[in-house]
Amino acid sequence: MKAILFTMAFLCSMISYGQTFTLRSKDLGGQAAPGQVGNDYGCKGQNLSPQLYWENAPAGTRSFAVTMYDQDAPTGSGWWHWLIFDISNNCTELKTGAGDILKQMAPAQSVQSKTDFGLPGYGGPCPPPGSPPHRYIITLFALKTEKLGLNAFASPALVGFYLEKNCIEKASLVFYYKQ
Repeated sequence: MKAILFTMAFLCSMISYGQTFTLRSKDLGGQAAPGQVGNDYGCKGQNLSPQLYWENAPAGTRSFAVTMYDQDAPTGSGWWHWLIFDISNNCTELKTGAGDILKQMAPAQSVQSKTDFGLPGYGGPCPPPGSPPHRYIITLFALKTEKLGLNAFASPALVGFYLEKNCIEKASLVFYYKQ
C-alpha cells in the first residue's frame, strides 16, 4: 500500500512539474518568414502577425497581453512592433493576421495600442539593410487584472509599465530577421 501511494505521489508531482506556462507558434521558426516581415521602409513582406497559442496559464490569470520587441533596433531604446492587451483569460490563441486592426480578427474587447511605428496593430520586422540579424522577442504576459485601463493611444513605455506591474508570469519566443 505504501508503495502504491508513493508511486501515485511521484507521478502526480512529475505531471504537475512538466506543465509550465508556454508560448508557441505554428507560423514562426528561427527566422521570420515573408508573411511576418513588414511591407514598408524597403521591406516587401506581407506584414501578418504570427499565429500564437499558449497553455498552462498560472493560477490567478485574469487576462493576457502580447508584445513584440526588437532589442537590436538602432534607436538606443529598441523598437516596439506590437502590443495587444486585455485579452480574455479564456483565450488561448491569436490567429495569423490578428494584428491587423482593420481585419478585426483580434479577440473581442482586446486593445492593440500604438507601436513605435506610431500606429496601433502589428508592424513586421524590417531592420536597416546591411545590419546584423535582429532579435524579435514575442512575450506573452499572464496578468492579475482583467483590464489594464489603457487605450489604443497608450505609448509602448506606458503599456510596458502596466504589464510589469500586473504580471504574474511570462513566456517568450525569439526569432530573427535580416534584410
